[in-house]
Amino acid sequence: MNHQPGKSGPRLDRREFNLVTGSALLAGALGVGGGQQAAGAQVTPESGSAKIPLGFDNFSIRANKWKAERLIEYAIEQNVDALLLSDLEVYENFETKYLKGLKSKLDDAGIIIHAGTGGICPTSSKFNQKKWGTAEEHLRLGIRIAQDLGSPVFRCYLGSQTDRFGEGGIDRHIDSTVEVLKKVRSQAIDANVKIAVENHAGDMQARELVGLIEAAGKDFVGATIDSGNATWTLEHPLVNLEILGPYAVSSGIRDSTVWETPEGCKVAWNAVGEGQVDWKRYTTRFAELCPGVPLQLEIISGFNKAFEYNKPVFWDAYPDAKASQFARFLELARAGKEVAKGESGKAEYQIDELLRSIKYCKRELGLGLR
Repeated sequence: MNHQPGKSGPRLDRREFNLVTGSALLAGALGVGGGQQAAGAQVTPESGSAKIPLGFDNFSIRANKWKAERLIEYAIEQNVDALLLSDLEVYENFETKYLKGLKSKLDDAGIIIHAGTGGICPTSSKFNQKKWGTAEEHLRLGIRIAQDLGSPVFRCYLGSQTDRFGEGGIDRHIDSTVEVLKKVRSQAIDANVKIAVENHAGDMQARELVGLIEAAGKDFVGATIDSGNATWTLEHPLVNLEILGPYAVSSGIRDSTVWETPEGCKVAWNAVGEGQVDWKRYTTRFAELCPGVPLQLEIISGFNKAFEYNKPVFWDAYPDAKASQFARFLELARAGKEVAKGESGKAEYQIDELLRSIKYCKRELGLGLR
């Protein structure tokens, strides 16, 4: 399937599109990181970074199994600006009256709401038709929920790293997702809701997600940019931001630490400020590339994941990998130190990780509108 990255000019297939984005967009990122300041950016908490709304994804504190009402209360207690409800299980029901009641509470508190769900790719191993019906039905339900809540976006994802393996690789699933998205275009536009596809769990690199968005239609599809998931696709989070940031309409943000192993590397996710990301630089650039998009903390820490890229077979799942981008990722791996595992499944641990992140973002980065 050929994808057209713009409204005019020659058609490019995905391989050609990746070559374009992998070179042109990376040029802006090469000056970011390694102690260099992005051109034109003032790296201070008082600059554009301070205008970024701050919030969190309910997945950060998933072990509590709180419903939407309690999550809204918790957002109010933490004095944040935004809340991403990234799954449909948080609702008591999907009736319009109930959802508009939640909207009223959010409006009264002045909290930006982003609605979301899980996988919507029918060919992905993450797809659950038994639970939500067809992919089209799932998306149509989500768009209506977002509209009732007053959410400008509906967050979802393709799948996971597993989808990079097997016949057709990730391209087969990208094509499948594009096909489904196009079926709900008119409903999304009528509802004034953008489908916000996330770079999720190692499924797509930033340039691949950009290709998906361009192929489906950026008039109704955008990105949920996830800084942690960038490291699960062998991307430096700052490079990921340069490529994906202009398409972002939502976010899921956390820190990462990468360290080398004999087989390749391991990646651990961390509370913000406790990993390797230069957050002053990241949030300054985020403000420039993603104006108005809330920075929503999705803290998922306490474990690590191995990437055995020193084994040649590993690269079968990354046939179009860019050496220049991987080199930036290797900077992290060569500088990182092993991180001890935590109690990732415990409610108290998750709350503590989120609260430390909120505190860091407010005090050290000057984020938030309150």
